[in-house]
Amino acid sequence: MLKRKLGRRGPEVSAIGFGCMGLNYHRGPAMPKQDAIALLRAAFERGVTFFDTAEAYGPFTNEELVGEALAPIREQVVIATKFGFKDGRPDVGLDSRPERIRQVVDEALERLRTDRIDLLYQHRVDPNVPMADVAGAVKDLMAAGKVLHFGLSEADAESLREAHAVQPVSALQSEYSLWWRRPEETVLPTVEELGIGFVPYSPLGRGFLAGAMDEKTSFDGDNDHRKTNPRLSAENRAANQPVIDAIQSIADEKSATAAQVAIGWLLARKPWIVPIPGTTKLHRLEENIGAATVAFTDNDLEKIDAVFSNLTIHGDRYSGDSAARVVK
Repeated sequence: MLKRKLGRRGPEVSAIGFGCMGLNYHRGPAMPKQDAIALLRAAFERGVTFFDTAEAYGPFTNEELVGEALAPIREQVVIATKFGFKDGRPDVGLDSRPERIRQVVDEALERLRTDRIDLLYQHRVDPNVPMADVAGAVKDLMAAGKVLHFGLSEADAESLREAHAVQPVSALQSEYSLWWRRPEETVLPTVEELGIGFVPYSPLGRGFLAGAMDEKTSFDGDNDHRKTNPRLSAENRAANQPVIDAIQSIADEKSATAAQVAIGWLLARKPWIVPIPGTTKLHRLEENIGAATVAFTDNDLEKIDAVFSNLTIHGDRYSGDSAARVVK
């Protein structure tokens, strides 16, 4: 797989990464451990070198899984993890106090079976802790060799600038896809100006943009938060079918799948964008990786913009005030 550099200061990683959260958290029943380990290693064998986890996924169990899976190939991969919630639990609230950051890093190093974290994100901006204090704490951890690169997740342009002034930010991770383009307003121009890489999560709209869902789709298990996602209600899945029709039309022209178009479109936006789709299935992993070979011209991108400018996306991204504390 082709490699990309996350901005001017970030690590070089595979053009498509792997979002590990859904292996055992927030996406229905957890995969059997050995199956999940086998899938992660299969991703590496197919060229994926960028793996994304967080203490909050579980909490803690996802980091343990990733650590065990990648231990034999640790020197050949880039591992990203995150801090930012009290006791690692989004439902309890935010906590980015410097002492908590230091604790999270020490414990994550043990779970990940490593001596350094390649990319450490603040999972969500904590309004109760000055960004200068957050960035300062990460800067100290970098000086100690425990962290190599600093990142933020779902941060606005102002927070990015505040953090970057204290410790240069290598990457911003935020939701971005064909049906959630808000980052284009202020965030993407800011990261481009500052030389920061961009890592879109949910590039497939939590699975919807792959074209395999309709209003009859059911989500299994109490752990699948898509059950309560407004945009993925049965009513809105039906109302958003024109989005899938548009993507599939493009896919037919490109001899690709809908998922490959959704991921390939992100890759075509900027050379410093690295999407991190997740999956529990080997054939979906291979399909996602295949997006790296789908080419888009400037004319293609203009046509896509024109098509989507006439589409209405139904349903909020998150329910109520959960956007401030939701994981993904």
